[in-house]
Amino acid sequence: MSSPLIVQLDLAEFCEAADLSDVYVIEIVEHGILEPQGAQPREWRFTDYELALAKRAAKLRRDLELEWEGVALALDLLDEVKQLRAENRMLRQRLGRLLVE
Repeated sequence: MSSPLIVQLDLAEFCEAADLSDVYVIEIVEHGILEPQGAQPREWRFTDYELALAKRAAKLRRDLELEWEGVALALDLLDEVKQLRAENRMLRQRLGRLLVE
């Protein structure tokens, strides 16, 4: 069985892939939206999950004209909604099975 491929990007690769400036990425990290591995920007390593998150954060900031704090809150709330929907779906399936029996 093969293990999943884990993609790690340094800051320059991440900026290119996300189409964001390094200053912009540093701001996102400073506000706790992204948490790369490594202590300093030259040591940072980002995953593909963080790449998607950075793109989403930049889109929220641009489209809704939010400050970074608002972006962080919006991302947290969107994640919570996703989790609640998954839980709701699971509970509906359980209820459906109980009603059929």
